[in-house]
Amino acid sequence: MAKGNSVTSMVLPSSLTLLLMMSIFISIFVISITCFHDDEERHIYLVLLEGDGIAFQKGSHSQDSTTIDPNRLISSYLREETEAKHDEILQSALEDGSYKKLHSFKHMFNGFSVHTSRSQATRLRNLAGVKLVQRDNGAKLMTTHTPQFLSLPTGIWTQLGGPAHAGDGVVIGFVDSGINPTHPSFAYDPNLHPFTSNLSSFSSAECQFGPFFPASSCNGKIVSAKFFSAGAQAAVNLNASVDILSPFDAEGHGSHVASIAAGNGGVPVVVNGVFYGKASGMAPRARIAVYKAAYPSGSTLADVVAAMDQAVSDRVDILTVSVGPDEPPPDGTLTFLNMFEVAMLFARKAGVFVVQAAGNKGPYPSTVVSFSPWAMGVGASTTDRTYPAHLLLGNGQVLDGASLSGPGFGNGKVLQKLVLAKDALKKNGTFQHTPEYIEECQHPEAFDPNLVFARIVICTCSYGFYTGTSSFAAIVDTARTLGFSGFIYVANPRYGSYKPQAYPFALPSILISRVDDAKVISQYYEEHTKRDERGNFIESDAMAAIGEGRVASFTERSPVVSLFSSRGPDISNNRKSLADVLKPDVLAPGDQIWAAYSPMSVSNPMLRGHEFAILSGTSMATPHVAGIAALIKQYNPSWTPSMIASAITTTSTKFDNLGENIMAESYPIGTLHSSTPFECGAGIVNPNRANDPGLVLPSEFADYVSFLCSLPGIGQDTILATIGVPCNQSFSDPYDLNLPSVTISSLRGSASMRRTFINVGNKTETYLATVMPPFGTTVDLSPTWFTISPQGTQDLNIRLNVYATMKNFSFGEIVLTGNLNHIVRITLSVLPSLIY
Repeated sequence: MAKGNSVTSMVLPSSLTLLLMMSIFISIFVISITCFHDDEERHIYLVLLEGDGIAFQKGSHSQDSTTIDPNRLISSYLREETEAKHDEILQSALEDGSYKKLHSFKHMFNGFSVHTSRSQATRLRNLAGVKLVQRDNGAKLMTTHTPQFLSLPTGIWTQLGGPAHAGDGVVIGFVDSGINPTHPSFAYDPNLHPFTSNLSSFSSAECQFGPFFPASSCNGKIVSAKFFSAGAQAAVNLNASVDILSPFDAEGHGSHVASIAAGNGGVPVVVNGVFYGKASGMAPRARIAVYKAAYPSGSTLADVVAAMDQAVSDRVDILTVSVGPDEPPPDGTLTFLNMFEVAMLFARKAGVFVVQAAGNKGPYPSTVVSFSPWAMGVGASTTDRTYPAHLLLGNGQVLDGASLSGPGFGNGKVLQKLVLAKDALKKNGTFQHTPEYIEECQHPEAFDPNLVFARIVICTCSYGFYTGTSSFAAIVDTARTLGFSGFIYVANPRYGSYKPQAYPFALPSILISRVDDAKVISQYYEEHTKRDERGNFIESDAMAAIGEGRVASFTERSPVVSLFSSRGPDISNNRKSLADVLKPDVLAPGDQIWAAYSPMSVSNPMLRGHEFAILSGTSMATPHVAGIAALIKQYNPSWTPSMIASAITTTSTKFDNLGENIMAESYPIGTLHSSTPFECGAGIVNPNRANDPGLVLPSEFADYVSFLCSLPGIGQDTILATIGVPCNQSFSDPYDLNLPSVTISSLRGSASMRRTFINVGNKTETYLATVMPPFGTTVDLSPTWFTISPQGTQDLNIRLNVYATMKNFSFGEIVLTGNLNHIVRITLSVLPSLIY
């Protein structure tokens, strides 16, 4: 019976057998998906492994273990072996087809980037020997007058032999959107202008050629050019017509940045047939190494880090980073320990001076994206140059505006008819009745040609300009198509005043950025306009004339911290916990800067076809400091990055051209207030004083490790796991790091710290120490004076005592005045509290 039952249970109808087989197949398929997660969305992850990068392996560095030995060539065998190990790790940990390796990071540190699913990234995170796995959240892009504004021609350039030699022998690396190799700012004729020296240890002359970047692109001025695109190719669908897979700059941003730092001297700036002066980089004889890692369709941190890794391997002297994350790590990772900051830390360890854009999210507090003390974060300021423009109304009123266009009819003195865009629309038009069509002058088909021909049309700043769907290029196209005699772009009371960015418009135009001025125009226009009982337009006899906008004026108060420039205080995580580091470090010109550009200009149609552009951003401020650092490096070739950073910081000035404290732009538009160090850092960079600072404050890799180990709420195991160095000598507090500033985010009762100086002058000098204490504190210094010989060291003990609790940070400074006219400034930023 039992046997019979057994036989019966195994014999099933054919339909049930098929159903069972399908069930088993489906179960196996589901299990397969559960195990391998083939249906999961993939992301890019950056992985940091145990073990040093090639640059810091035994035998690869000099005796002090802080810089790469310039006499040692890293063998291709080591690079291949490292890549093979990375491949082996991935092959052993992840299933075939579940990932794609994008980059191997070999030089600064040991790691790679990989395109895979979250579950596979978790597998990597749990592997022995893996120190950090971080998701890639992308990276974003952050002059004819500034050499004169910073007094370079009569200062440090003279000491270096003039602009024909300033920067010679120094290589600046640019991690950006590439370069326009045919631009005159990057031309080189060895017969006419031979380079005279080569102080640098730069070791790579490799150029990756490709579309728009022929073999002749690396010409001696451009000494190396590479591009990194694996991350971008994995993250987005690249457009071959704009995402050029070569070092060529289709954006214009990288060319702009490179020319500000190291563009040739005396290059004529001509746009639309108008001569705007001659452009020169800060270090016009410095060489340029290009590391393209930003693309119009999207950029990734993986490509940026890979580019930085290669730059360090090539041994650039200065590394300019105007592209990177524009916000803190989203997962609570310490800002100082995300992969981008770790990359800059190891670049600094390799002896590279790293300068970084502070960010463009001002004027709000704690918006800086330059977090770490080992990279110099640069904020942006205005200069004394503006391009004033004027609008004359028919009633005689004159309004100020911004423009880079020529004047209207009769050299801007002959009045022409005005019409408001929404009054000139086609009656019963089939277009959408949205601001894009009725206010913003974006579509020619929306207008009645008879109402706009030979008239000045009033276009309004509205919704599309805030979302980025509308553009000035579309206004110009509409104006040309329909024969506007010019246009006025006015502020919208619904959205408020705006900060204008003038473009070299090819027809008469003016930007009226203040709401009050826009209301004046509106009132005048309505007084001279007839409407029916429903408010519909009948006719208008309102008149206006647009004046010349291409003539520069050099009378503005300056420098002023630009509205967009990101502000401190520095933060240590995405919860905005405050950090004891001053950011930004310094201020440099970054508002309306003329520099080289790419005529392709794929992201800004308004600038298409132009060899030069006038742009604003901390991206423009950063290369000013990079070029100045190159000049200092040329003059003082033995100085370490921290010595250069200290020299730039302690010699910056906090006063403007009126002799008053530097002001900062804020909201409402047009508002100025006295800046704090969280807006201007130590002040506006002063290259001529930075070249001879008297004293510098050194801090090297071991000091940065001690700084990390002293941070609250972070375990020493995490430090060891991330950077591979144990916390053997932790500081008592983060503010003990030997920075040229003191920042304490919670000063409870009292605090003591020490600053150590080296005399980099060639004479013995006596210094007197004085202090302006922050409100709510007293500051004691010991000693109050000292004499220091060349290359000698001196400690200064600082003790702060709280006598009143303050709701906000208060600021002061220590000033060391030498008898040989050196002045060294140490900025103090503290939040005092009597509560322990």
